Amino acid sequence: MTSTHRFIEIIHKCGKQNYPIKKVFRRMLDVDLFLHAYGKLYPNKGSMTKGVEGDEGMDGMSLERIHSLIAELRNGTFRWKPSRRVYAPKGNGQRRPIGIPSWKDKLVQEVIRLILEAYYEPQFSDLSHGFRPHRSCHTALEEVKKWSGTRWWIEGDIKGCFDLTS
Repeated sequence: MTSTHRFIEIIHKCGKQNYPIKKVFRRMLDVDLFLHAYGKLYPNKGSMTKGVEGDEGMDGMSLERIHSLIAELRNGTFRWKPSRRVYAPKGNGQRRPIGIPSWKDKLVQEVIRLILEAYYEPQFSDLSHGFRPHRSCHTALEEVKKWSGTRWWIEGDIKGCFDLTS
């Protein structure tokens, strides 16, 4: 087991016991954690999509680039970049806006996601299925099949919640 896996496991155990975690930013600056995050991002279909203008993308990833990014985080010069906006067609003929972040932003977001997910995932209800690892609307339906009845049901969709146009 690598030091990164041990760190994630420790964070997970702290989350399970609702024990506060401290000095996470310092540990977040570990090269192995960034390599682990890169390993999670690389196989994804859209991982090579270029972000904002002039962005090199994840295709040219190297240890030197990771060290440079960690140095930016350490000395406080890292800045989030605006995402590149593209529009994907929807089934109803309309288009859905999608923001594509720069490779640096993707990588830092993944490192943060790894840590936050390890800590908070064990605290969530087993009956919660939305946007969680190894859970989906299909696992929610499997859970519902086990029920013998219900008193109330809440279903919702916040239409246009993330639309930028008024």
